[in-house]
Amino acid sequence: MAKKPTTTRSGRFFRLAGMTASVAGQYAGNRARRFFGQQETDEERSARYSRMANDVVDTLGDLKGAVMKVGQIASQTQDFLPAEFSDALQKLQKEAPPMPYEVIAQQIESELGQPVGELFEYLQDTPYAAASIGQVHRGRLQSGEDVIVKVQYPGVDESCDSDLRQLRTALRLGGLLKMPKESVDQLFGEIRERLQEELDYENEAANIRRFREFHQNDGGVLIPAVFDTHSTRRVLTLALVEGDHVSELDGERYPQDVRNQLGHRIFTTMADQLFRFHCIHGDPHAGNFAFRPDGTLILYDFGCVKQLKPRIVEAYRHALIAALEQDYAALDRHLIALGARVESKPAVDEAYYAMWRDIFIRPFSGDQPYDFAHADIHKHVAAKTPTVFEYLDYFKPPVESIFIDRMIAGHYWLMKRLGVQAAFREELVGYLAE
Repeated sequence: MAKKPTTTRSGRFFRLAGMTASVAGQYAGNRARRFFGQQETDEERSARYSRMANDVVDTLGDLKGAVMKVGQIASQTQDFLPAEFSDALQKLQKEAPPMPYEVIAQQIESELGQPVGELFEYLQDTPYAAASIGQVHRGRLQSGEDVIVKVQYPGVDESCDSDLRQLRTALRLGGLLKMPKESVDQLFGEIRERLQEELDYENEAANIRRFREFHQNDGGVLIPAVFDTHSTRRVLTLALVEGDHVSELDGERYPQDVRNQLGHRIFTTMADQLFRFHCIHGDPHAGNFAFRPDGTLILYDFGCVKQLKPRIVEAYRHALIAALEQDYAALDRHLIALGARVESKPAVDEAYYAMWRDIFIRPFSGDQPYDFAHADIHKHVAAKTPTVFEYLDYFKPPVESIFIDRMIAGHYWLMKRLGVQAAFREELVGYLAE
């Protein structure tokens, strides 16, 4: 049975306050033990982080909304929370449990001003998909078009700011934010701005129209059209454009050559948006992509879109060129321009940059296809994470480009699940040279 959501402000506040008290209490208990000389081992610290993370994940998963979306972002952003939190927050990336249909129907009628039966020939009561801030139902308009209807959960937009403040307080009191206050302010400011956009379905409809125009000549890329007559700030009705989820691709319908074709299409779509459009599809969750056996790529969900400043794109481009050319002095300068490196600190040891460059360069190291199915870049990153502490004060989360990093990480996992075998060096060099 679907769980009744906590939609009132007071109800959400008390749930989040309880989570905050639990996390802060565990942190205070550890501080007290340290005061009396009881040092925490690595295993004990990891276990404590895991307990705190599970408290946070359970609460966010039930509340949905802004805090759940932040949890999803945090699960892909390793540089401001302990690894145990990032691991636990991966649970929030899985499809969320749905809300009751009567809640959804009431929201549609409130937004569109007519009974569901007059608006649609039919609307399925079982959701097509459920996520952090809304869920999708399949239906058909009275005019005969098959559609999907994206409906925002009641109260989510109104609780966004208070939810974020409470979550930030929980992470701060738990001693979990590994960055200066100024960087925390910038990070949560960026997340809040993206969330406010994502909570506005009229903004998403405008994004869809922009991306459809940008990709209009890309024959292998499909983006569903918007039905404005059945869309508002909290309801978004789109043409039904179906494809297969990455978990549904069998070897017979999707042989290796088709997977490779899809891999190239994913890469060029991502690179086009980054280097040419300066605007990226910033939610690379596997559920926001679908595929067809003819090599067609379908993109869904344009609520989280990041318009990039040209100087950020150029700094990113030059940083990649410097890394490819192993010019680590130039890389250091471009990372400062990108906002990822603290300018007042001395230059970073080139061997440190070389270590990370040798890990991330693997899909672009030569002309031979890289086998993403057996990719282990993430394991090498995890193994080298302790070295980050040597230069912790030299780097800061690159707020302006955090969604670029999120997009690239999401595409890496998508390529891995697809089992793509492809060489992208030539294509990457071409984009960098433009």
